[in-house]
Amino acid sequence: MPMANPNKLQQTAEKPEETGDMRSGDTPLLDTIRTPADMKGLSDDDLKTLADELRTETIAAVSETGGHLGAGLGVVELTTAIHAVFNTPEDKLIWDVGHQCYPHKILTGRRDRIRTIRQGGGLSGFTKRSESAYDPFGAAHSSTSISAGLGMAVARDHQGGRNNIIAVIGDGAMSAGMAYEAMNNAGHMKSRLIVILNDNNMSIAPPVGAMSRYLTGLVSSRPYIGARDMAKRVANMLPPPLKKAAARAEETARVALGGGTMFEEMGFYYIGPIDGHDMHQLLPVLRNIRDSKAEGPVLIHAITQKGKGYAPAENSADKMHGVAKFDIVTGSQYKPKSARPTYTKTFANALIAEAKKDERIIGITAAMPDGTGMDLFGYEFPDRMVDVGIAEQHAVTFAAGLAAEGMKPFCAIYSTFLQRAYDQVVHDVCIQNLPVRFAIDRAGLVGADGATHAGSFDTAYLGCLPNMVLMAPSDEAELTHMVATAAAYNDGPIAFRYPRGEGTGAELPDAGEILEIGKGRIVYETPHPSSQNARTPSPLREREGPGTAKQEREGEGKKDVALLSYGARLEECKMAAQMLEAKGLKVTIADARFAKPLDEALIRALAENHETLITIEEGSIGGFGSFVLDYLVNNDLMRSGLKVRTMHLPDEFQDHDKPDAQYETAQLTAKDIVKRISYSSA
Repeated sequence: MPMANPNKLQQTAEKPEETGDMRSGDTPLLDTIRTPADMKGLSDDDLKTLADELRTETIAAVSETGGHLGAGLGVVELTTAIHAVFNTPEDKLIWDVGHQCYPHKILTGRRDRIRTIRQGGGLSGFTKRSESAYDPFGAAHSSTSISAGLGMAVARDHQGGRNNIIAVIGDGAMSAGMAYEAMNNAGHMKSRLIVILNDNNMSIAPPVGAMSRYLTGLVSSRPYIGARDMAKRVANMLPPPLKKAAARAEETARVALGGGTMFEEMGFYYIGPIDGHDMHQLLPVLRNIRDSKAEGPVLIHAITQKGKGYAPAENSADKMHGVAKFDIVTGSQYKPKSARPTYTKTFANALIAEAKKDERIIGITAAMPDGTGMDLFGYEFPDRMVDVGIAEQHAVTFAAGLAAEGMKPFCAIYSTFLQRAYDQVVHDVCIQNLPVRFAIDRAGLVGADGATHAGSFDTAYLGCLPNMVLMAPSDEAELTHMVATAAAYNDGPIAFRYPRGEGTGAELPDAGEILEIGKGRIVYETPHPSSQNARTPSPLREREGPGTAKQEREGEGKKDVALLSYGARLEECKMAAQMLEAKGLKVTIADARFAKPLDEALIRALAENHETLITIEEGSIGGFGSFVLDYLVNNDLMRSGLKVRTMHLPDEFQDHDKPDAQYETAQLTAKDIVKRISYSSA
């Protein structure tokens, strides 16, 4: 099947029968659907057929592109039923988390572009407001839907609207405190809001059979809602003993029907649990709720199966949550093999090595054991790894409590997810100067996951906090040393950031070395002309030890350029140095290692002995480069004419693309470093 042109991203999708570029022969009914409006005349049996075809198309599309599969397969029937019953996009549909949205995108005018998903210029892998009117709220981080939906509902009420607001939230997202904060507020405000709990993991047996369908439909019907409200009003008129007995009887009846006491206590009208794959249950319930005049929030509890309808997904441990391109028949994924370990695996192995020496080390993750390498740690130390669920705030304060009692907690959390716990980092860790270790994965740009998962800001948002130590490895060997350094550091909080993906292929040490806090190193210096022709590019050889940029030969004078790298752009600096030496320039490369505290002696030496100083980092403005500039200005190190340039990520949210393409767009490649030198010299 040909790939749709990414340049058509903002264009309105044509009908399938007009374009002819996405018909597979297995989806004749789906081929007639351009938007949800085309579903309104279909019978319930037709909608079931449509859901089956939607599942087929979702599997076929993701097999070609890779991406999130299992979550979308689990909501195929929900997606079909919601769009068939409600009037989207006037009725607002919010997905939480947005990686469930692939079937939704297929039904909402984007089928012709579904094979561009997560690719440069193509569809986002999450819901995105700028992409479609059917995406009223972007959601790539979890647990936001009920808050956003309540905000939309209150706005609708203030504006006199009558449309429906539907939030579909996964049971994993319900592990975050924010979801319960929103539910508590929704129950108090009593605005009409429909929440569908997509439950694919809770230990609740799904109801089965005709009687179950009948009872669930009855519970959601207008007559039942009215009768139940009447019963409550009558009970309120009874004397206290009878009133209490009546309330208890009503509660018992609801529990017998699968009622949700907790949700009811929070002010929601609870319906369920229902089979989220049975269209003959879903459609009547959704229609009853749509047509009901009852006020206040409603929660529909739908039991689903992640990966439903595709055997390889159903049988895999993670239900094929995130996949590379794969063979539809076997489910085998086409993952390129590499001899290089990933940074994530390097971190996990280094932490395991340290934990074998120190029983006080505890690993913590927030629902991302595979993504952070904590699953490997957990295999080795099942009693010393804690997955707190999607609860980063709790993870950080939990770690603070551990540290307060002498343990050595390592919080392994993605850079963008740690943002969710910023107050806890400030109030519970830094103010109390507790030695919590933050292993910050996904630092820098992350490719297909795009802006929502790009770790752009952690150096800036952590670097401004007193007591915090910040490190960034230039390769996987340095990461091993930094894990050892963090394990040994007990004077306060310490964090180290590292990118997604493969390392550089650096030789890994047998054991991590404890680095001196706040000390960088000179990686390379252009040899003196007396030992080598200055016009001949030299192979880059690393110098041993921390080094200084001090000139060792009298009369050598200042060198042309100092490249001061923080993090994983060091390899680009080495390539840039070779290009600069080919132009006859003398270059020094330094690896800062630490953004806080800065190696002031190293920076002073670089400033005093070079014409130009360039800082390079995979982070936003306000980070490492800003710290260096502050030191230079406040110590009068720029009065001699030193030219300083900072290279960092652009002041924008970069869309998804291949990582190499993203860094080219960000102008953080070797050729961009050379351009900045040329600009500085002009």
